[in-house]
Formats: sequence, structure tokens, C-alpha cells
Amino acid sequence: MTSKSRPLAGDPATATPSIHPAVFQHTVAQADTAISITDVRGGILYVNPAFTRVTGYAAAEAIGRNESLLSNKTTPPEIYKSMWQKISRGEAWGGRLVNKRKDGTRYLAELSISPVTDGNGNIVNYLGLHRDITDMHRLEAQVKNQKALIESVVDAAPMVIVLLDVDDRVVLDNHEYKKLQADLGMVEPAPMLMTAIRALRETQAGGTRRSSGYDFLDLEVRLDLPDGKPPRWFSCSGSRVREDDLGADAFFAGGGRDYLLLVAKEITGLRAQQEKARVAALQAVMAEEDRVAALRESLSAATFRLEGPLNMMASAVTMLARRGGATDPMAVALGEAIAAGEAALAELRAMIPAESREAAGPANVNELLRDVLDLATPRLLANGIRVSWQPQAMLPALQAHPNKLRSLFKALIDNAIEAMSGRGWRERELLVVTRARLGGIEILVEDSGPGIAPALQLKVFEPFYTTKREGRRHLGTGLATAQQIAADHGGNVEIDAERKSGCRVRVLLPLKRRS
Repeated sequence: MTSKSRPLAGDPATATPSIHPAVFQHTVAQADTAISITDVRGGILYVNPAFTRVTGYAAAEAIGRNESLLSNKTTPPEIYKSMWQKISRGEAWGGRLVNKRKDGTRYLAELSISPVTDGNGNIVNYLGLHRDITDMHRLEAQVKNQKALIESVVDAAPMVIVLLDVDDRVVLDNHEYKKLQADLGMVEPAPMLMTAIRALRETQAGGTRRSSGYDFLDLEVRLDLPDGKPPRWFSCSGSRVREDDLGADAFFAGGGRDYLLLVAKEITGLRAQQEKARVAALQAVMAEEDRVAALRESLSAATFRLEGPLNMMASAVTMLARRGGATDPMAVALGEAIAAGEAALAELRAMIPAESREAAGPANVNELLRDVLDLATPRLLANGIRVSWQPQAMLPALQAHPNKLRSLFKALIDNAIEAMSGRGWRERELLVVTRARLGGIEILVEDSGPGIAPALQLKVFEPFYTTKREGRRHLGTGLATAQQIAADHGGNVEIDAERKSGCRVRVLLPLKRRS
């Protein structure tokens, strides 16, 4: 301090006898923070050497001049007005100002001004502390600009990008993710994608590979959308991101949080072309399966119907033999007829095509049902049937025989189409719903047809029983076969007895079969 300065009220040198005034003076002089003391009008009374280093003004050049010599026109006047209003009330003020040095260069100052009062509480001086934070501001601006640029790039990217925490909660996302969320009815897509990805990594050896720092790379995931929308396919890749802990305790100890950066590139267009080829091939396979199934059904029905008369003839032979002995001409003739009939029956049984064997594997029930609906589209359109397809966007994989399940679903949808195709039947709506249940998958196939009488809801599952009109080619094995296929997968097929109109068939398939 200069000899012209008067002692300050509340000065530590006078308030704390244990500190010599010279110690306090040397401390202020050697402080790295620019310090200035002014009178109540802003006239500078004292500056320390750090003030000179920051502003370029030596003590002799600054003392006696107003603090406004540092002011720059780019600072809004209302900031100065607010500052003076506050410190004039005896309150401390802190903020940022654009100041200029002696050489005219501008810098950003972080300023703190505290009023100094005498013993009566009157303001006698102002203590100003300020430091040059231009470099820090530049770094903050660079970080802010970099963040804005990254967000712009991420939002403009034509793919889903989302950052997830360890519980699959969304931390950051982009516009494509929000669009996908809207398509799913505002349901979060990320947990569904991650569920499918984990299932794929468990079932596919290739899904566990790491490449170029990725936790997983190019795993294809299918999302099934409601309201007749086609499924969407995504190629998903993910990599781990580490965020350091910003807390004070972590300065030496370290620590932080792990996130997953999930990138999902839509490949629906490519898969749509592949799906067309696959469905065309599947159509040929299903047509052949239908032909073989029809032949098997016809031959099975023939043997079933022949067995009845042969059994009656065998009973008649037994009665004749009791009455007239084994030499009774009628008994002999009937015996020969029975033998010939049994031989013919054996030939028919031998002609029944064996069921094709199919290896079990992970199956997507939505995909199988969608295949059947796609193949049934011509019939649905021809009969004016409106389809409401309401799949759960993501279902757990089911260990199953895919072609057998397609046959099950086809039988149910064929029955629904036939029930609604009668003349004069106006309400023609087919509802197909899939949803995950605890430990399994539920499929509902509901039609607006005439329904099935309560007395027949169990009988329709009997082989060769049919409610279809005369002239139809099916012989009544569809529901029986469907029930058998469901049972082979550990599930069952049932008709909703509480349905008042139409028919609702429920299929329950467990994820794990009971041993």
C-alpha cells in the first residue's frame, strides 16, 4: 500500500493483532490475483503488482484514475448499472466484464467487488479482485462449440444413435431415434433393441466377436410395427464409453460411469428385397407342404373311414362263425373280403407321405406370422377382409420348428378366412395379436365371422370333424393338427369361450418346454 492510503475499516491488519501489518501488505502485494482498492466513486487508491501484469497499467499510472479506464464499449451498460446498484447497497457483486489493457487489447475479466465499511456501517471503499479468464472462456467456448457441432452431426446422421447407461436408460439420443420412438407409439426402442441384441449374442457365435473397439458389430435386429406397417430391420453396433467422475473425491481416487453408444443403421430396404426372394421361395415350399398335407389328410381320412366298415364286417363274421361254424359260406366270403380290405388299407397307409423332419432352432414368432399373412394376402384381398396386425415390437426368441409353426398359424388364418367368406357376410375383420407373457408368447387370431357354438368348441379339435360347408377340400384335420403342433412345442390352442361374437383362438407357446 502507498503512504497516501488511509487504514481501511475492518482491515485484517488492525482487526487481527497477531498479523503484523507488513505481513498483510506483502501478502496482498504478492497475490497472483489482481487487486485494486477504490474510493466510493471508483477512483483507484491502490493496485498490486498482479494488477499491472493483467492490465498493463503500472501502479503510478492507475492510482488517481477511475476504474473505468479498464472499461470496454462491448460490455452492455446495464451490467455496469446493475453492478453499481448492488455495491451501493452494501452488497458484494460478481460477474464477467470485457476489459481492455493499456495496449488496447481486450480480455475477459472475472470480477468480484466487495464494499468496505467503517465502524458505523458506511461504505468508505471498494475492494476489487479480478483475473483474466480469456483462455478459460476460450476453452469453454471451444467445448460448447464442439458439443454443438457433434450434436448437429449426430442429429443429421441418417441412423439411430443413442447413448445408454448400464440399465439401458437413454442418456442422449438423436432425431432418428426420436422418429423411431414415434413410429413405435412413443415406446422406447433402445431396451427392445438391446434385448434382441443380447439374445442374438447368446445364440450366434458370430455375435460375440469384437472388432475395432466395438462391443458388438453389425448385429441385425427386426422390429415389428403395428397397424399393418412392414417390419423394420436395423444393423446394430455398440461400443463402450467411459465418463470420468467429476466429483472432488475422484480427483485422486478416479472413478466414473460406463455407457454404451448404440448405433443402429436401418437396412429395411435391403432386407425388403431379400424378404421378397425369401417369401417367394417360402411360397413354393408352403405350396408343396399344402399339397403333401392335403394328400396326407385325404389318405388318412380314407383309412379312417375304411376302418369302420371293416370292423363291422369283422364283427359280422364272428357272429356267423358262432352260428354256422367256420365253413359258413357267408362267413368265408366276408372273411376274404375283410382280408382284401385290410390289404388295401395297409397299402393306403403305406402311401401316406411321412411328415418332413425339421431341426429346432430360435424362431421369431412375429416373422413366422407375418410370412403367413403375406402368403394369405391374395385370399384376404379377394374376400374383402381387413387385417389388423398388432405385434409386440420385439418378442423373445422361441426354440421351435419354424415350418410347423407356420402350418399352425396358417390353419388358424385359413379357418378365419373361410368363416368370413360366406355370401352376405358384411363384417370381415381379422385381428392378429402377439405379446410376451411370463415365460411364454401368446398369439391371438380373432375373426368377425359367425363363430363356433359353445357345444362345438371342443369337438372341432377332433380329427376329421369339420363345420365347413360341403364341397370344401379340407376334411377337418386343421385344428387337430394345429393342436398337435402346439403340444409338440409344449403349448396349446384354445377357443375363447367368453367371446360373444366371431371367434377368438388363443395360442400359448412357452419359451422353455417342460422336461
